[in-house]
Amino acid sequence: MRRLLTILTAFLFAFQLQAAELGDDGLHKAPWMRDTFKDLGEDLAEANAEGKRLMIIVEQRGCIYCKKMHEEVFVVPEIAQFIEDNFFVVQINMFGDVEVTDFDGTALPEKDMVKRWGALFTPNIYFFPEEVGDEVTATQAAVVNMPGAFGRHTTFNMLNWVIEKGYEGDEPFQKYHARKFEEQKG
Repeated sequence: MRRLLTILTAFLFAFQLQAAELGDDGLHKAPWMRDTFKDLGEDLAEANAEGKRLMIIVEQRGCIYCKKMHEEVFVVPEIAQFIEDNFFVVQINMFGDVEVTDFDGTALPEKDMVKRWGALFTPNIYFFPEEVGDEVTATQAAVVNMPGAFGRHTTFNMLNWVIEKGYEGDEPFQKYHARKFEEQKG
């Protein structure tokens, strides 16, 4: 019994080391997140220069669903590596004061930009195309919005669907996910 407790303790300790740490703002800080000036046009250009897709994740301090994503989903090695390899991720604090410049040039504190975008829940993840005009907002430009916490399979399939540009095709995400889930089980 003592050996089992030792093994479980070691496992839990190792798992905690992989989870994103909390920053001074109370938000989880994953290694694949970028610290930028939060100018979405510049972030998009940098993402494109790296051959990656821009992904904005809106989170808030104390969010149990953000915690779930960071401790149960984003730490899955396959998911963490896929994000690192394919996405340029910028975090927005739902109640933060850091200035964000939207694609249309509007500059507001994070909390006001989140209101402008109509984001009511966290986490709220926006995915963007490679090209965005300077006359649209982030929510108008987003090709996909993933509001809330989802399990590892749904999240991984969403990430792949975005990279594969499934939103341009005839297969909606729900059908893509069901098909992929069946393939992954078999």
